[in-house]
Amino acid sequence: MNVYIYTLGCRLNQAESEAIADSFSRNGYTLSSPEEADLVIVNSCTVTQKAEQKARRMIRLFARNAEVIVTGCYAAVNPDEIKALSEKVTVFSLREKASLLTLPEHIADGVHAGLSLHEAIDSFTCRSSDPFAFDASSFQYHSRAYLKIQDGCDNHCGYCRTTIARGAAVSLPSDEVVERALKLEREGFHEIMLTGVNLTMYDHDGEGLGGLVEKLLAAVGSGMRFRLSSMEPDHVDDRLLDTLSDFRMQPHFHIPIQSASDKVLSIAGRRYSISHVDYIISRMRKAKDDPFIACDVIAGLPGEGDREFMETYDFLSSHDFAAMHVFPYSPRPGTPLFGAKDRPAERVRDERAEKLRELSAAQSRKYLMRQLGKNVEVLAEEDGTGTTGNYLKGKILLPGNRVPVSGMIYQGRISSLDPVAIEVGR
Repeated sequence: MNVYIYTLGCRLNQAESEAIADSFSRNGYTLSSPEEADLVIVNSCTVTQKAEQKARRMIRLFARNAEVIVTGCYAAVNPDEIKALSEKVTVFSLREKASLLTLPEHIADGVHAGLSLHEAIDSFTCRSSDPFAFDASSFQYHSRAYLKIQDGCDNHCGYCRTTIARGAAVSLPSDEVVERALKLEREGFHEIMLTGVNLTMYDHDGEGLGGLVEKLLAAVGSGMRFRLSSMEPDHVDDRLLDTLSDFRMQPHFHIPIQSASDKVLSIAGRRYSISHVDYIISRMRKAKDDPFIACDVIAGLPGEGDREFMETYDFLSSHDFAAMHVFPYSPRPGTPLFGAKDRPAERVRDERAEKLRELSAAQSRKYLMRQLGKNVEVLAEEDGTGTTGNYLKGKILLPGNRVPVSGMIYQGRISSLDPVAIEVGR
């Protein structure tokens, strides 16, 4: 039976989709293209209206030829809306997402007993709620391993619906995190991405993310690399920042800034000042040589006038980000700011978003130009491409045109930028 997994949204969704794909693959299913799939699993997102619109469009498309299971944050907040899209659609709420790891065996048994695929899915009643059951041993779509260590968020930012969908913050015990990392190391992985809904909220009443990273670095060998997913600024402390100087921590960081106006941050319920973000960035640059620092920014949040927008623009411009993910503000039902009146007109919001995207493109090009001729580490992909430690993607050029081994770390030099080419010495 052919299965296709379609993922929208964050790296955590990607990590969970990898575990689901691993489970289907280990149970004898073929991971196929959407056109050939008998079953499509959509791992959805609810961050913006566009994310939900895209999910609905793709669900309708997939349901023309396949059974469709929808899970993720959108499925958590609007299950009835999703079910109404097609009779072929089944919804697994976020609390039931881990059940998809045991579903492959149930479907196989049901089909073998004479049930249709839809009947087999519909008869599945063993719904698991363990957020840390996603423990993949192989990864179908990435050469690096993904390790989920945290779920949920306690911040309740004024614009965010993800907190409503995911619930309160929970953390995987540090001993279990270390054990899973060592298992991945034994299986031959050389890079692990640590993921969570709010990664820096990991064990925030205890040792924190910094304490966990210290334990991981003490446990693994010199051949392992760690990459951190998005780092919310409010729980980034000196202990965590001190770990970044270790050579095994990749020089690639992503900070959801959202606004550089303290006024707007306060209205949005963000629990940090822009001066703290400035401090974080300065420490990251002291820890690594010209790291890739990306950020999220929302254009048109309530309270953002011309002055507040220019504060944001000037901050982003002066701090030379390698990339910016720009989102026009999207009022989300059920959030504190949903009915806010003091937000810019949509035309103004969109103009600001476009201006920020232009700035991002210019700064990304500037960052790329600085990398020409630099020595880098690169993690190889199956197709002969790779990703550097500072998150540049390009073609690996090996002596004698040898095919690079997927998942291996190579030492190389960036020789050209369009497209990025990395020459390696072994």
